Amino acid sequence: MAGTTKKTILVVDDEAAVREVLQMRLSDWGYDVEVAVDGATARAEVERTQPDLVISDVVLPDASGLDLLDLLRGPAPGRPVILITAFGSIDTAVEAMKRGALDFLTKPIDYDELRSLLAAAERRLIRHVETARLERRLRKDAGIGGLIGDSSVMRNLQKLIRVVAGSEASVILTGDSGTGKEVAARAIHRLSRRAQGPLVTINTAALPEGLVESELFGHQAGAFTGATTARPGCFEMADGGTLFLDEIAEMPVELQTRFLRVLEDGLVRRLGGRREIAVDVRVLAATSRNPLEAVKHGRLREDLFYRLNVFTVELPPLRARLDDVPLLAQSFISTFNDKHRVDIESVSAEALDLMVEYHWPGNVRELRNVIERAMILACEGWIETIHLPPFLRDGARARGERIVLPIDVTAQEAERIVILETLEQCGNNKSRAARRLGLDVKTIRNKLRHYGITAERR
Repeated sequence: MAGTTKKTILVVDDEAAVREVLQMRLSDWGYDVEVAVDGATARAEVERTQPDLVISDVVLPDASGLDLLDLLRGPAPGRPVILITAFGSIDTAVEAMKRGALDFLTKPIDYDELRSLLAAAERRLIRHVETARLERRLRKDAGIGGLIGDSSVMRNLQKLIRVVAGSEASVILTGDSGTGKEVAARAIHRLSRRAQGPLVTINTAALPEGLVESELFGHQAGAFTGATTARPGCFEMADGGTLFLDEIAEMPVELQTRFLRVLEDGLVRRLGGRREIAVDVRVLAATSRNPLEAVKHGRLREDLFYRLNVFTVELPPLRARLDDVPLLAQSFISTFNDKHRVDIESVSAEALDLMVEYHWPGNVRELRNVIERAMILACEGWIETIHLPPFLRDGARARGERIVLPIDVTAQEAERIVILETLEQCGNNKSRAARRLGLDVKTIRNKLRHYGITAERR
C-alpha cells in the first residue's frame, strides 16, 4: 500500500513471458508484485490489493489499456500508471499522457528506463500523499475565515478571535503589513452576531487627507466643491454591522476627535448637514504601527486608543510560523487553479524547503504572490524550485549551504560532519535533511544513534 516502505505493483499483460520477466525484475528491485491477464482480472486485483503503481499493456483481450486508465487508478487518482505496448504509436502515447498515464513504453522493454520511471512514480506517490494530507488539514480545522494555519501561534490566535467575535467590544488588530489584519477582521465579523449585517472597510492611508472626513461621515450636496449629490459615509453604510478601519494611526489627528465622539454617542453628522443620524456600528481598527508608539509620537490620540483597545489582536509575522507555509501554499493553489485556469497539484519538497527557510518580510501577502507567480509559470503538475523567484533560489545559496571538510578527514568522520551540518541547516528537521542527503529518516536516526548524539546534545 502507498505510504508503506515496500510498494505493490500490479502488472497487467496477456503475454505470460512478459508477466514473468516483469515479475522477476520488479521483485528483485524490492517491490511486491501482483499480476493480471486481462481487464476483468485487473479490475478485481485493483479492488483487492489497492496497488501503489500499475504497469499495463495497452491492448488486452477484453479491453483497451487506454480505456482502463481510470479503472486502474480506481479511487486513488494519484496512482501512477505506466503503459506498455508492442506497437509504438505517437498518437497513442499522447492520448495516454492526456488521460493521466505517467509514461508510455514500447516492447521490448528498456528496463533501465522502466526503473527510472518507477523512481519517478515513487516520487509522485510521496508527493500525492503529502498533498492529500495537506488537503485533509485544510478541510478539517486548519483555519477560520481565511486565517489558515495550525501552528501553535495560529491556534492561539484563532481561539482569541472566536472569543472576541462573541462580544460587541471594539478591537485593535496589530501586526506587520501583509500578516492578514483585514482577513482577521472579516473572520471576527463573520463569527459575530452582526454577520448578517454589512462589513464596510476603509483604509485611511490610501485616501487623500481631504477625502477621509467625507468617506467616514458622508456629506450633503454642496458641502464642498464637487459634492453635487448627498452621500452617506462609512458609518451609515455599516449601520447594523461592522466598520473596519485599516491604518487607524494614519487618520488625521483632527478627525480622530470627531471619530471618537461618534464611537461614544452613536450619532453621526454628514459634512454640510444639520441633522444627527443614529448608527449602530461595531468598530474594528487596525494598524501596522505599534499603537503605543503611535500614541507616544502623537499620531494616535490616547483617548481614542483606549476607547478602541478593549481587545488587542496581534497577527504574527509569517517568519514566526513557518510550519504553516505548506498549508498556506496549498490553500493558495486551490484559489489560483480556478482563477488562472491551471492545474497545479502542490509544491515539491525541494521548493518547500526553500520557502520554509526564507524569512518572508512581506509576510502572507508575499507568499501569496510567490505562489501565484509560480503557478502561472508551471501551468500544471508541481511547483518546482525553477518556478520560484530568483531571490528565493539565490537566498539559499547565500545562506552558506556549502559544507567544508578538513583535508585529512576520514570517510566516517566526513559522513558525520555532513549529516550534522545538514541537520543544522535544516533546523534539526530530520525529514528535510534526509531529502537533501538522499537518505530516509530512519537512516538519519540510526546514524545519530551510532554517533551517540541525542537531540539534546545537538
